[in-house]
Amino acid sequence: MECRAGCGACCVAPSISSPIPGMPDGKPAGVRCIHLSVDALCALFGKPERPPVCSAFKAEVELCGDSRDSAIRMLGWLEQATV
Repeated sequence: MECRAGCGACCVAPSISSPIPGMPDGKPAGVRCIHLSVDALCALFGKPERPPVCSAFKAEVELCGDSRDSAIRMLGWLEQATV
């Protein structure tokens, strides 16, 4: 599946434990990444400084559901289940 335009759930719901430019301690779950634009696009997309965990994420119906709200819920649940 292709990412939904304007979603950005994967840049909000999960934590990122590796350093991100401007976020040296990573990003806590539920916190919007500082590189997520107002249009919910990644400003680091395609750049070498984009964290590997972000580059490796692949949108799938099982993770993203059928809407941004579904994706936030599912990714949030997955975050809690794997802590």
